[in-house]
Amino acid sequence: MLKIGVIGAGHLGKIHIRILKAAEFAELIGFYDVSEEVRKAVSEEYGVQAFDDLDELIRKVDAVDIVTPTISHFEIAQMAMRNFKHVFVEKPLTETLEESRKLIELCIEANVKVQVGHVERFNPAFTSVIEDLNDPMFIETHRLAQFNPRGTDVSVVLDLMIHDIDVILSVVNSNVKNISASGVAVVSDTPDIANARIEFDNGCVANITASRMSMKNMRKARFFQKDAYVAVDFLNKEKEVIKMKDVDPNNVDPFALTIDLGEKGHRQIDVIKEEVSQVNAIEEELKAFVKAIQTDSEPPVSIHDGDRALRVALEIMKKIS
Repeated sequence: MLKIGVIGAGHLGKIHIRILKAAEFAELIGFYDVSEEVRKAVSEEYGVQAFDDLDELIRKVDAVDIVTPTISHFEIAQMAMRNFKHVFVEKPLTETLEESRKLIELCIEANVKVQVGHVERFNPAFTSVIEDLNDPMFIETHRLAQFNPRGTDVSVVLDLMIHDIDVILSVVNSNVKNISASGVAVVSDTPDIANARIEFDNGCVANITASRMSMKNMRKARFFQKDAYVAVDFLNKEKEVIKMKDVDPNNVDPFALTIDLGEKGHRQIDVIKEEVSQVNAIEEELKAFVKAIQTDSEPPVSIHDGDRALRVALEIMKKIS
């Protein structure tokens, strides 16, 4: 069984520790945190070995799960890869594009798997509509959160918006053509609310809003494409798919919602609101990481995906500043 160690035991790190301790797909060897106080408390709470030395933890595992502040991602991931260990690293991949480029080079040189923690890719509401998304031409996302000082070490773009950037890049099969953005730093030193417009070469436009100054939490995305509208509620794990199809005017369902287009015939509107399976997205992404290692395949959210999302996020921040 794959031996894994968690690095970072903060709010999210503890969730990873809890999941991996109970997991049947990997063996949790232990964890490391820079704080001795945190190491002691988390070790007692979860009954998991705390390592006082990061080097020792890295030596004893096959893979590391990096759940630390972004500022330390590069240093820790670099250390792990130089020891030929596979790496799962929370988003964003790194602070800078130079760091990201160096990690990509190291990943190839060490021949290890690297997966970036863009967890919304594994949200059951999103995975359930993947097959319904076919060349969307307009996308609108809103990711609003109540203020929490825990995430203010980075801009709202890198903290929240990057989730939607990654989701959008994963479904739009085209290069970014142009980016415009605006944002405001309300209580932090970096933007707390931001809006970006991304234009792609194929004509698709994405309008993205992220805020950590909202009175309520919201994580929604809407995809508009030919003959269909797809809505995803990442927070409540719900979906809605509305499709239009041609119907025989002589055989129109009297109870169906139809549109009479005159000489162009009739179109029926189907509203699909199926139940979404309630799975743990963090557990699913960690499973996928382990599977990629075991099958020697590309992780579903690769280091290149993480680099691309980071590039767009940093360009948005540049436009805001």
